[in-house]
Amino acid sequence: MIIVNDTLNFQTRGFNDMKDITGLIDEKLGSSGLKNGLVIVFAVGSTAAVTTIEHEPGLAKDFSSLMERLAPSDSEYSHDLQWGDGNGFSHVRASMVGPSLTVPFADGKMRLGTWQQVVFIDFDNRARSRTVALQFQGE
Repeated sequence: MIIVNDTLNFQTRGFNDMKDITGLIDEKLGSSGLKNGLVIVFAVGSTAAVTTIEHEPGLAKDFSSLMERLAPSDSEYSHDLQWGDGNGFSHVRASMVGPSLTVPFADGKMRLGTWQQVVFIDFDNRARSRTVALQFQGE
C-alpha cells in the first residue's frame, strides 16, 4: 500500500459557507498516481466539517436552515461566555457533522453517486483561510 498526503487551501465566507471540493480532490487523486484505494478528507479546524450532499442552491439553503434550527446562532453558549468570540454555535455545528470523510476510489475515480459531491462547510462567524488534509491510501 502507498500513502500520499496532500492539502487543499482556500478562502471561505463563514456562516455555513458550503464549498464543493469534489473537483479539487479529483485533481489531487489524479496527481497521486494511485488507481484503487481510499481517500480520507479531513477539515482542519474545529468550526468546519466535511460531508457529501447534492451540491445545489436549494439543498445548501435547506442545510443552512437546518443548522440554524439545531444550533441557533443567537442562542447562549458556554463557549462564548468563556472565550467571548461568539462562535459557540460554529463549534457545535461542526461537531454534529464531523471533521472527516472516507471515500473509496477505483480506476482512479472516486466512487460517488451521480448527485453526490464532497463538500466543505465553514460554520464559523467570519471569513477564514481554510485547509483540508487529504490522505490517499492505495495502489
